[in-house]
Amino acid sequence: MIDAARVTQALAERHIHPDLRQREALAALTRLMPPRHGQPAFDGVYCYGLPGRGKSLVVDAAFAVAVCEKRRVHFHEFLRDIHRQLVREPKCDDRLAAVAHRWLDGVELLCFDEFHVHDIADAFLIGRFLDIALARGVRLVLTSNYAPQQLLPDPEFHERFEPTIAVILQRFAIVHFDGATDYRMGGEAATITRWISPLEAARHILPTRYQVLEGMPPNAPTNVSLAGRTLPAKSAGNRVLWASFDDLCVAHRSHLDYLSLAEQWQTLIVDDLQVDQLRRPDTLQRFLWLIDICYDRHRTLLIASDAPLIPALDALSDWRDLSRTISRLAEMGSLDYERRTLVRGR
Repeated sequence: MIDAARVTQALAERHIHPDLRQREALAALTRLMPPRHGQPAFDGVYCYGLPGRGKSLVVDAAFAVAVCEKRRVHFHEFLRDIHRQLVREPKCDDRLAAVAHRWLDGVELLCFDEFHVHDIADAFLIGRFLDIALARGVRLVLTSNYAPQQLLPDPEFHERFEPTIAVILQRFAIVHFDGATDYRMGGEAATITRWISPLEAARHILPTRYQVLEGMPPNAPTNVSLAGRTLPAKSAGNRVLWASFDDLCVAHRSHLDYLSLAEQWQTLIVDDLQVDQLRRPDTLQRFLWLIDICYDRHRTLLIASDAPLIPALDALSDWRDLSRTISRLAEMGSLDYERRTLVRGR
């Protein structure tokens, strides 16, 4: 079950007093996981809205106190895991069902963070997976920047995902986080500046930052392996990886590379970002994946650019998911985020 009082206390410890939508989500989550002999009011909770409105704050706090067999996963990580298992699964009539049942074994509560569907192949996979999870009686919590009706927005494929959207609308409590406050903005700045410009200043600052974070000076340039592919690194230590923006985001990479990176290093230094490069859709998309994964894994991130980074991103605000990235960068540059990463990195 989920104790609403314990969730409220956890939020209060972060100086957050739940607004109307957060209270609605908390009430829905409490009804989703009632005491052992109670009857759930619905099969899932779908929390969506603008970035930074407290969706993950409430869901993470509720997940932490939930008394059941539970699993929380970022959507990128889930897709990677399922695809890997599908490749290894022996041939059978329905490999996806076999993998899904095994993946869900013993899980009573499953939380997906940053749920989205942009690709028709992923749409087919997640639609089948949700059907299987619901049939098993798994309680589902999804956080997203998109309303259910906005999932898989490509008009060529949207109709094929409508049955899954209908399931979400029928079987989930839908909570729209539409509050005015972005909880990631306006926090006290971190003790170490995270977004550094211009590049001339960064050339003097970054070696010192590397030494502070790694505990020793940068070593010689080397190559490291990410998901089986080579990445040139300016320096790679036990805790800190220092690499150029070109090699990280201009080169052809996927979210699998960034998941591998976040698993190996606690801190990433991204150097030599020319903000005009962000106007290329493929480069920008890779950059967004990198930020998402570093944020979700609570990694320390430093970025050196030729011009201020967040204003440059603001100028591209018509790109999908960009508001989420700007909000996350604001939080990642805060003292509160710095403290949380220090605790997790010990």
